Amino acid sequence: MTLLALEHVSKTYRRGGRELHALRDVSLELAAGELVGVWGPRSSGRTTLLRVAAGLEAPDRGRVLLDGVELSAHAEGALRRRVAYCHTSFAPAHGELVVEHVAVPLLAVGARLDRACTRAQAMLDRVGAGACAELRPHELAQGELMRVVLARALLQRPQLLLIDEPASGVDVLEREDLLTTLRVVAKDDRVAVLLTASETAGVAGADRVLALNDGALYGDGVRATGDVLPLKRPL
Repeated sequence: MTLLALEHVSKTYRRGGRELHALRDVSLELAAGELVGVWGPRSSGRTTLLRVAAGLEAPDRGRVLLDGVELSAHAEGALRRRVAYCHTSFAPAHGELVVEHVAVPLLAVGARLDRACTRAQAMLDRVGAGACAELRPHELAQGELMRVVLARALLQRPQLLLIDEPASGVDVLEREDLLTTLRVVAKDDRVAVLLTASETAGVAGADRVLALNDGALYGDGVRATGDVLPLKRPL
């Protein structure tokens, strides 16, 4: 069953007298438990695709649907909380230590600090970043940083996870383990995961790999459905 659907989405930015076509008639579907990778060169529209899919930016044309409901009709509320966009920024007001920053989604809904930090530690352990809990964000290596932001996003228990270039700058051996972690999360938690990469190695192991160039999406953006065959009655 389709969880996320982009239907003929286009997005254009204006830079002075010029127009930048970030997305051109893009259609895309993701199912729960599916990991889809999108790769393309710089300025191909990858980040815009994620931001539009997250509802952070509205398309100029087309629709973005989550479970059949249009995101643009729900600027806030329960529907938006089902979507997690991984970002690598850390607001100083949220704390000093990594575990405090990871706990923010729970604190935002009224959880006690001690309980939120306990659950944050458990999530960091799950994604392989348990040893980072007592570090400060600026002390993290790139691979650790991506695991930490993944833990923070997963703590809100999303149905859709969007992550921009998780493998960028990560050591080759660690990159494979990080992508494996994302695959496990998708399958075990039935989370739809959409990730981007600037090279094909960054989408290794995805259920589907699509290419984005000059705003146009190439590949099987819409999942193929099998033929429905009638069952024969036993003789």
